[in-house]
Amino acid sequence: MSEITLVAPGGIRTALNKMIPDFEKATGHKVTPTFISGGAAKAKTVEGELFDVPVIQPPLDTAIASGNVVASSETPLATVSVVVAIRTGAPKPDISTVEGVKRMLLAAQSISCPSAARGAACGVSFEATLTKLGISEAVNPKIKLVTSGWESIKTLARGEVEIGITFKSEADEDPTVTMLGPMPREISIPTGFVAFVNAKSKAPDAAAALIKFLTTPDAAKVFTECGMTPGK
Repeated sequence: MSEITLVAPGGIRTALNKMIPDFEKATGHKVTPTFISGGAAKAKTVEGELFDVPVIQPPLDTAIASGNVVASSETPLATVSVVVAIRTGAPKPDISTVEGVKRMLLAAQSISCPSAARGAACGVSFEATLTKLGISEAVNPKIKLVTSGWESIKTLARGEVEIGITFKSEADEDPTVTMLGPMPREISIPTGFVAFVNAKSKAPDAAAALIKFLTTPDAAKVFTECGMTPGK
């Protein structure tokens, strides 16, 4: 049996942590996961740091061009949406339309969001949303940058901000926080998570077996339970 190392963004952590023990029990392989920001996971892959299974977020061109992944092993695992949260009991803004989201963000006094500069894919996505809405200059000064989606929601729960931005998969249940849901797709495209076998893996068959396990119907159920959409 083999030891498999895996690197992946934090947005898929909850789902993978639920599935890895089942894979280990079924196969006898040992999986050692490392969860970091999406930007860091891709950078480590491109730079050649050896993880048997890198899970990265599109665009994938730099990772494939690096030669450090087996291009034919490319396997979409799931996607996740950026969601908006407020304090429970606060007035619920309408985020079902582009104009509704724009009004909410311009009216807000404070917003917590994972830091794009630190590689957080949720933050990168939210920056793109602000750009599409044409309100980056007005909203950026009101944003409190944090390390992750979980920290964004904790910041909201502590009452430090009015609005929390996070991935749906990075939001533990908290009675003091209400999830409003995702923003319209035209301004907030879901982020994908794609697995590869590392080209230099010492256990490529085991790595491929893990990826295959993460695409089964049982895995799809776990992704769904964790607020993600299985597949592309």
